[in-house]
Amino acid sequence: MRRNPKRLAFALLVSALLAAVVFACIPLRVDMAGFLPQGHDAGSRFLFREVRGGVAASIITVGIDRAPPAELGRISRAMQGALSQDTRFSVVLNGSFPMADNASLRDVLFTYRYLLAPDPATRDFSSTALAGAFARALDGLQSAAEPLFLELALRDPTGALFDVLRHLQPDVHARVQDGVWFAQDGNRALMLLRTKAAGMNLAAQQAAQDAIRTAFATARPGGARLLLSGPAIFAVQSAHDMRADIEKISILSLCLVIGVLYWRFRSLWVLAAIGVPFLLSLAVAMVVVRVCFGSVHGIAFGFGMTMLGVSLDYPVLLIGHRDAGEGPQATLRRIAPSLRLAVATAVLGLTGMILCGLPGIAQLGTFAAAGLVTAAVVTLFIMPRLIVAADLAPFISGPSAPLARAERLRRWRGLCVLPVLGACAIFLIRPLVMETDLTALSPIPPSARALDQELRRGLGVPDSSHLIVVRGDSPQAVLRQEEDLAPVLASLAAHGALAGVEDAAHILPSAAMQDQRRALLPDDATLAAAISSAQAGLPFRPGSFDRFRADVAAARALQPLTPAGLATTALAPALEPLLFQRDDGWWGIVLPEAVADYAAIRGALAPVPGVMVLDLNQEISALTAYHTRLTLRWTATGMAAALLLLLWGLRDVGRLWRVLSAVGAAMVVLLAILAVRGVPLSLIHLVSMQFVLGVGLDYALFFARPQLDDAERARTMRTLLTCNVMTVLTFALLCLCHTPLLREIGWTVSCGALLCLIFGFMLAGQAAPNSATHSL
Repeated sequence: MRRNPKRLAFALLVSALLAAVVFACIPLRVDMAGFLPQGHDAGSRFLFREVRGGVAASIITVGIDRAPPAELGRISRAMQGALSQDTRFSVVLNGSFPMADNASLRDVLFTYRYLLAPDPATRDFSSTALAGAFARALDGLQSAAEPLFLELALRDPTGALFDVLRHLQPDVHARVQDGVWFAQDGNRALMLLRTKAAGMNLAAQQAAQDAIRTAFATARPGGARLLLSGPAIFAVQSAHDMRADIEKISILSLCLVIGVLYWRFRSLWVLAAIGVPFLLSLAVAMVVVRVCFGSVHGIAFGFGMTMLGVSLDYPVLLIGHRDAGEGPQATLRRIAPSLRLAVATAVLGLTGMILCGLPGIAQLGTFAAAGLVTAAVVTLFIMPRLIVAADLAPFISGPSAPLARAERLRRWRGLCVLPVLGACAIFLIRPLVMETDLTALSPIPPSARALDQELRRGLGVPDSSHLIVVRGDSPQAVLRQEEDLAPVLASLAAHGALAGVEDAAHILPSAAMQDQRRALLPDDATLAAAISSAQAGLPFRPGSFDRFRADVAAARALQPLTPAGLATTALAPALEPLLFQRDDGWWGIVLPEAVADYAAIRGALAPVPGVMVLDLNQEISALTAYHTRLTLRWTATGMAAALLLLLWGLRDVGRLWRVLSAVGAAMVVLLAILAVRGVPLSLIHLVSMQFVLGVGLDYALFFARPQLDDAERARTMRTLLTCNVMTVLTFALLCLCHTPLLREIGWTVSCGALLCLIFGFMLAGQAAPNSATHSL
C-alpha cells in the first residue's frame, strides 16, 4: 500500500492548534482554595469559606533564629520598623503594643474611654470611689513618673484608659525580652503579621513575602535564619511547587511516552497518529472541567498529563493489533467490542471520584473520564482512516518464542491464590486504617505543617481548634449576642470548662451597651459634689479635676462608637478577624482559651439561636467521613453498573469470572501493600484505586478476548505490555512531585497498574494451545 500521510499530518496540526487555543484560554488554578470542599453542613461550610477568604488566611508567622538573643531582638525591631511603614501589611507585631503608641488611636480611645472600659469601677464616680482613685493618683504624682502621669492622672483618675488598653492587648502569651517576643527557650524571636490582601491572592502574597525577606536582609542578619509560615505562605509555596510539578511532569511524561512508543513502533508517523487522540482528549477534558467547575486546577492538569500513558492505550491498541495492509474495519471488528466495553466500565469506575463531593477530586475524575471517552471516540471513528492512509502497523508483529514461553506460565495460574491469601494474612496482622484527617488531601508537606505548629506554640496563641461562631443581621446584633453570652461563658470559666474568651465585644461594646454605660455617668453637678467631697484632705488645688469633669460631660453627649467609626484607625485590624460581614450576614468569632470541657461548652450554647460551637478537628473528621461514605457509595453504584454492563457485553460467565478474578486479586494485593507501608487508607487511595480498577478492567478484557491465532495473541501481549509500561512510568513520575497528594496518587496507581497487568495476564488470559508453532 502506498503511504499517504498528508491526512494524518493535517489531523495532527488541527489537534495541536485546538489544544494550544484551549491551553491559552483556560488558565490553570494553583491556589489551595480551588481544591477545598464546600462543606456539607453549616459548620463545615463556614469553616472552609473562611479558610478560602477569611482574615485568618492572611496571617503570616515569622521566626528568626540561629543568632544570639540580643542580635535576634535587634533584627526583629528593625524588621518591625520597616514593615510597619509598608502599606501591604495591616498588622505587624513583635512584642510591643503599637496601639498604645498610636496617637490618633489613643485620642479616640481616650475620648470614648468611659463607654469602652469593661471594668464598672472606672465609671464609679461616688465620693468614696473617687477618694480612693484620687489617693492612688496622688501616689503616682509623687513618684519619679510625675511628668508622665500628671495630666492623665488628673483627667482620668479612675484609670478608664488603662483598662481599655489592657483589654486590647493582643492575645499572645509568648515570652517578652527587651520588648520582643521570643520562644520559651529564648533562641528564636517571633513576629505576627497580617497582610491587607486576601490570603489566596497569590500575586499580592508573593509581593508581601518578598517585602518580609527584604526587610530581613536590610536588617543585616549575618548568620541568622528567617522562617515564614501561615496559610498565605502555604498558598504561595504550594502554587510554586505545583507549577514546578506540572512543568516537570509534562516534559518527563512526554519524553517517556515518546521513547516507549518509538521503541515499540519505530515510526515517527505512529507517534504523530497517537498524538491526535491525546491532544484532543486533553483539550476536551480541559473544556469539560472548566464548564463543570468554572476553573481547572493545576493538580487536575498534572493528573491529566500522567493520563498520557492511559489515554494513549486506545490508539496503541488499535495500531498494535493491525497487520500491515489491513483495512480499517478488519482491525476494529476484532478489538472494538472489548475496547468499547473497557471504556464504559473504566468511566463507570470513576463514578466515586466524580460524585465524591470534593471539588479537587471531582475534577480529577471528570478530567479522567472526559479524556478517556474522547480518546476512545477518536480512536474508533477518526484513527482507522488515518492509520490506514499512513499504513501504520507495529514494527514487530507475529508470534515469538519468548511470548509463547511466557504464556505457558498460565498453567500455574492456581498459584495466584497465594499472594491473595498472603494479603488476607497481612490484613489480620496489620489491619487497614481509614484516614480521618482531611490534611491527607492537603498539598502542604508535613514538614511545613510541623513548622507552623512550632511557631504557633512559641507565640502561645490560643488553641484555634475550638471556635464559637455568632451570626447576626448587623454588627450590633452580633455584638449584643456576644454580650448576652458573657454570663454563660463566665459560668463555664468558673467551672473550669475554659479559661476565658476573646471576642469582638471585648474590643468594642455594642451601641446598646455603650448607651447603658453613658446613662450611668452622673450629671455635672452631681460629679462636682462627689469630686469636692473626695478631694477633701488631699493636697489638690481647686479646679484640678475640671478637665475630668469636662471629659465626663463630653462622654454623656457622645454617640456610640461603631465598627465603621474604627475602620480608619489602628484598632480595625484587631477587630476585623473577630467581626466581619459575608454575603449571608454578619459573623462574630469567639475564641475560647484553654478548653478543658468541650462537651460542657457545646451543651451550654447549643440551645442559643444563631450560635455554633465548632471543634475544628471534629468538623474535619466528620467531613472526611462524610465524603468517604459518599465516595464509597458512588463507587459501589458505579461498580454495580459496570458489572451489569460486563454481564451484558461479555455474555460469557467464564470470561466474566476471569476478568473479575484478575481485577479483584490485583486490588486485594494492592490494599495489602498499602497496609504493609503503614499508610492509612485515605480518600486519595480510594480515588486512585478507582482509576486502577478502570485500568485493570482494560487489561483483563483484552486478555480475556477470544484470540484467533498465535499472531493475535502475541499482538495483544505486546500491545498491553506497551500500554502498561506507559501507565506505570508516567504515574511513577508523580512520585517525584513536591505535592504530597500527587505523590500518593502516583505511587498507588503505578503499583496497581503493574499488579493489574500481572494478574490480568495470569488469570484473565486463555491458556496457550499445546499444538501451536512459534517463530522467532
